[in-house]
Amino acid sequence: MGVKHVAVLMGGFSSERPVSLSSGNACADALETAGYKVTRIDVEHDVASVLLELKPDVVFNALHGPFGEDGKIQGILEYLEIPYTHSGVMASALAMDKAVAKTLVKAAGVPVAEAKVLNRFDFTSEHPIKPPYVVKPVAEGSSFGVIIVKEDQSHPPQVITSSEWRYGDRVMAERYVYGRELTCAVMGDVALGVTEIVSKANSFYDYDSKYAVGGSEHILPAQISPKIYQKIQTLALKAHQAVGCRGVSRSDFRYDDRFSEDGELIWLEINTQPGMTPTSLVPEMAAHAGHSFGEFLTWMVEDASCLR
Repeated sequence: MGVKHVAVLMGGFSSERPVSLSSGNACADALETAGYKVTRIDVEHDVASVLLELKPDVVFNALHGPFGEDGKIQGILEYLEIPYTHSGVMASALAMDKAVAKTLVKAAGVPVAEAKVLNRFDFTSEHPIKPPYVVKPVAEGSSFGVIIVKEDQSHPPQVITSSEWRYGDRVMAERYVYGRELTCAVMGDVALGVTEIVSKANSFYDYDSKYAVGGSEHILPAQISPKIYQKIQTLALKAHQAVGCRGVSRSDFRYDDRFSEDGELIWLEINTQPGMTPTSLVPEMAAHAGHSFGEFLTWMVEDASCLR
């Protein structure tokens, strides 16, 4: 068959463009080292025409955020009949909508925090739910637009209704869950290790904690009981399957063990396009499971398909 030609999609036009460029270039470098012919595509609105002309064997989707992981680029790739990595149209769209994803995984028996979805202009002088709570844009990633409303705050954050807000009109107010930040990736039908994330500067795992070098510490394996460790792996796989994900996904959790080891374990969200930057979590989990970065990406390329 000869050398497989992989087009790596990166960049794009979402808030997560810088992260996507970093992910895409890291993946392209590793895939070239693994022996693939690689073309890097900084995605613009003519991406369909570019791909039609290029005719790659596989697309490696390294896009993040709207358009890249919400089903839109996946729909284009289905139409062009080019096999691609990660989840398909439906699962990508469902996972990108945090409220819908919560409904699906809750129905599958995964514990979630109480939440209310509303239009941002409905945030008036009254809190939508009892503080403390977290305000999240329904369809953004990388913690963009996330605000923690503390217990003693007298009114909702004013920025949500201001002209500065650029994360969409649908927002979710979700009960704040105290505790440790834990995450677990799924590769195919296997849950990988559980990582605890300790943010250096903030108690919240924000954009800088995720992507700045030294912004957070990743403890893998997480120092929790085997019972909770295995429970997180089980729930991550359940969430992956409930949403209909393919390839690789990552589920995030909060674990409150202040009063007992059993504590409260809450699923927060699922990411169908986890970061592949030098500080990213999923490549670390894959390495912990015995897969080098090149081997991990090779698995993703060989797993690629349409009708995902």
